[in-house]
Amino acid sequence: MLSYQHAYHAGNKADIHKHEFLAKLLAVMVKKDKPLTYIETHSGRAIYDLSSVEAEKTGEARAGILQTDTGTLDDDYDRVIKIAKTRYGPSSYPGSPMIAKTLLRPCDYLHLCELHPQEFKHLEKAIAPDKRVTLYHADGLKHALKLCPPTPRRGVLMIDPSYEVKAEYDAIPDFIAQIHKKWNVGVIILWYPILPSGAHEAMIDALERMDFPKNHKNEVLFDTGLNNHRLKGSGLYVINMPWLNH
Repeated sequence: MLSYQHAYHAGNKADIHKHEFLAKLLAVMVKKDKPLTYIETHSGRAIYDLSSVEAEKTGEARAGILQTDTGTLDDDYDRVIKIAKTRYGPSSYPGSPMIAKTLLRPCDYLHLCELHPQEFKHLEKAIAPDKRVTLYHADGLKHALKLCPPTPRRGVLMIDPSYEVKAEYDAIPDFIAQIHKKWNVGVIILWYPILPSGAHEAMIDALERMDFPKNHKNEVLFDTGLNNHRLKGSGLYVINMPWLNH
């Protein structure tokens, strides 16, 4: 499960769905005058070059964020993209760790996990020394169990596996149940791909049966515009969903 590199897929339509939601959620949570913890299990590189060989090879960014009218994006997400371009170059695109790092405050804490050796090196380079941030070259699911419940207890866990093998779908419900038992106030966000095979359906059914508090399912279907592309949509399953009207 170490072959996946998100550089081939950064800025695609699923990223837009996932990252726009995350930016909106974090922007709401930081309005409350209490510190929070952000944990991510599969952090990736944090910043991506959409002019890279990888991005050009798949064309997913070109069919995604690069053809999206920024005027249609959520204001906080759009602001983070503009900051990333200013800091890292005009072809740069922020992954979820960079979105969190940009939107969170000096009083907040970030714990970013990444197992892939090459991706972790990129993550270290992208995340400049910051007393708020701790990086872990580790299995994110296992390490999140060690980190929870975090201090501060208020916070967000972002789970974004590669889903390269079916076992990841099978393991997620039990993992989330363990996390919620240890950290019942944490906002848990699970991203999953919607594929023609319906591989995600049993996982979501299992989560629904667990009857978590304030659970929320957000799915979008889309045409990637790319030949032979299996991705037909993007899903988010959220536990302890905050009110996002801002």
